[in-house]
Amino acid sequence: MNPALSRRNTLKLAGVAALAAVTKGCLGQSEPKPGMAGAAGLELGAVEGGEYVLPELPYALDALEPHYEKRTLQIHHDRHHAGYVKGLNRMLEKLAAARRDGDYGAVKALSRGLAFHGSGHVLHTLFWNSMTPGGSPMPRALRTAAERSFGSTDACSDQLAAATKAVEGSGWGVLCYEPLGDRLLILQAEKHQNLTVWGCVPLLVCDVWEHAYYLQYANDRGTWVGNFLKLANWEFAAERLAWARRLAG
Repeated sequence: MNPALSRRNTLKLAGVAALAAVTKGCLGQSEPKPGMAGAAGLELGAVEGGEYVLPELPYALDALEPHYEKRTLQIHHDRHHAGYVKGLNRMLEKLAAARRDGDYGAVKALSRGLAFHGSGHVLHTLFWNSMTPGGSPMPRALRTAAERSFGSTDACSDQLAAATKAVEGSGWGVLCYEPLGDRLLILQAEKHQNLTVWGCVPLLVCDVWEHAYYLQYANDRGTWVGNFLKLANWEFAAERLAWARRLAG
């Protein structure tokens, strides 16, 4: 294998987390409409005083009627989404306190809370911008990508509808861009987090499945993780960070 090619592919691999690639150029999305938050309708990292803030809706509360009524939209945005933003900031505060006190006894619960509220914030921000009054035609670049990935735009819509309806329990249907294969995928997200925050680009990862360390460390995961950190390629992580920032910029 060509080492340079392998390295480029590794640097590209952000999986479905590269949501910015979907919305900023890779699919040729048109310029954002007036009132849309940030580039291509996304302002996921918006903060004030170091805290995440609830984004404003990109349309009036009654603009989606009759398909999405004003009262439902208002409760969904002003209460549910606002709750995720509040919870995300609360989890970050508690994690900061844990670091300050050197007490990580609650780190599992706090990490779950961070993923739950952070993913709720990101996905809802995407959700508001996934709708527009009266709908819109599919831009040519997206239509071409859908035809190449699914065979036709109708097949894309049909699969998205079927996958979304079939999500087990509470969750989401997601049209996304997979950068390594340069293709569109349709995925289901059960709940909305599963211990991640959508849009994050992996910089450095440690495998803690038992097959990764059991032959050498048995059930001593802690020692394995400690030794992994002694091997950590932070230069690679820095390269990934620079790539991700270019992608988002």
